[in-house]
Amino acid sequence: MTRIIAGAAGSLALTVPDRGTRPTSDRVRESLFGALEAADAVTGATVLDLYAGSGALALEAVSRGAVRADLVEKAAPAAQVAERNARVVGRAVPDAAIRVHRTSADAFLAGPIAPASGYDLVFLDPPYDVDDAALAATLALLPPVLAAGAWVIVERAARSAEPQAPSGLVPLRSRRYGDTTLWWYEAE
Repeated sequence: MTRIIAGAAGSLALTVPDRGTRPTSDRVRESLFGALEAADAVTGATVLDLYAGSGALALEAVSRGAVRADLVEKAAPAAQVAERNARVVGRAVPDAAIRVHRTSADAFLAGPIAPASGYDLVFLDPPYDVDDAALAATLALLPPVLAAGAWVIVERAARSAEPQAPSGLVPLRSRRYGDTTLWWYEAE
């Protein structure tokens, strides 16, 4: 079972798509959000969750004080699950703006939907079949929609190569959690 770990929606259960996604484990989310909160990167943030799946990452951020979250998921079944989860969390955090977009990450990034001030926090947890070149292409679309100093966190299998950071994103660190690795970047 996946759940919201902390904040206004803490302990609420989230539905997970039947197949095609691999939700970020509670352990990884707890560590990730501990670091983000220690850096004061969540409260008041605008969040983008590309390849959202269940939406657990963006919805955890909303539960902990983010004011806006855009969840982008191409697969119809997963987008429907993300919409249900967004409604559940939205009832617990009624002042937050949560939107689910059923489209590809690249199509979303090419559109005019980003907030005027840019996103403060972006999560990318692409499916295994998104290869390194496709991920690099998506990352290259990010800088124009980011706020200055925004953080981008990429989650991949530990055996994956480090994602190629485009101009405008500075690699900060990586951290391995069993068979998962998180790579952190900051917008210039």
